Amino acid sequence: MTQADVRELALALPAVEERTSYGTPGFRVSDKLFARVLDEESIVIKVEFDHREALLQAHPDSFEVTPHYQDYPMVIVRLGAVKRELMRALLKEAWRMCASPRLLKAQATPESASLTSGSRRGPSTPPPSGARRGRRSSSRT
Repeated sequence: MTQADVRELALALPAVEERTSYGTPGFRVSDKLFARVLDEESIVIKVEFDHREALLQAHPDSFEVTPHYQDYPMVIVRLGAVKRELMRALLKEAWRMCASPRLLKAQATPESASLTSGSRRGPSTPPPSGARRGRRSSSRT
């Protein structure tokens, strides 16, 4: 992987902007930074803390966390040590973490729409017992 590969993958995601961040190229969606170049050999990318720990355990030669990033949901990726498909998946995950709800909804497929709508019940799940359907009627006398 190279910086050019990362740029290509990041900019292929919807509504991504490339802007300088701390003097190096950074990638944003909904005005939130989700990845940025650190140097010629590495980038830092947003990930959930539990996923970061799994990456560090499974691929210690590919990922690291410096004391600076320890308290942030970020991981350093060594570009020469990761495959394109893994980088694509990491960038997508980081993009989802930062994209606005409106953008996520616009990108949702019909199958995943119920997952991003905030509803816990699927379309075929009946309402809880005792739940009323429709409008409440008020009986004022």
